[in-house]
Amino acid sequence: MSGADKLIAKMRNNPRDWQIDTLVSIADKHGIEVRSHGGSHYIFSHPKVSFHPSVPAHRPIKPVYVKQFIDLIDAVKELEK
Repeated sequence: MSGADKLIAKMRNNPRDWQIDTLVSIADKHGIEVRSHGGSHYIFSHPKVSFHPSVPAHRPIKPVYVKQFIDLIDAVKELEK
């Protein structure tokens, strides 16, 4: 299990108190594009997944946004199988 997979498992168990830097590093490891146009939100997208969660960069990130991010990771992993 890679470091990114361990972080994802921790996010599943406790979706509270995560920071945007952690989500960005996990996204990079899974080939997910991260866009930020100078505003307070980061948009995570993958070319083969139609779901593009927008996550506010406020600290800490609310659990609902962490769960949406995990759903995107799961969809990308499903494509890789």
